[in-house]
Amino acid sequence: MPSNRDPDDLLTIGEMSRRTGVAVSALRYYEDLGLIASQRSAGNQRRFPRHMLRRVSLITVAKNLGISLDDVHEAFESVPLDRTPSHEDWQRASRAWKRQLEERRRRLERLENELTGCIGCGCLALKACTLLNPGDALGATGPGPRRLEEVPDE
Repeated sequence: MPSNRDPDDLLTIGEMSRRTGVAVSALRYYEDLGLIASQRSAGNQRRFPRHMLRRVSLITVAKNLGISLDDVHEAFESVPLDRTPSHEDWQRASRAWKRQLEERRRRLERLENELTGCIGCGCLALKACTLLNPGDALGATGPGPRRLEEVPDE
């Protein structure tokens, strides 16, 4: 297999599916969402630039990590669809995505600490817990998991 492939070589949707392990229907869906882009052949068939392989691979990794397609779309906003992205394009997107992932990590760590603390006290009821929510004071601040939604500035 030649190693000097041009990143702008065009691949059929079947080739993209085989190379990435992503179903053809998912590739069409990603295109509808604006996560990837194709060109149309004279016979109106999709042709994907080879550089779309990286985008699809990153989408797959993100999905495996539980990252929403909306978050992927936001991370890819600065990465061009109409040309092979430069190193700088990917670095910019990487920095933005890293900030998102760090925020998610902080929220998960806080959730883990809160759950460990609650389970550790033995009451097994967040609403009645006198340690985390004395007198159900947080009930007046609105519905939902009030303490777990707010992330303190560090």
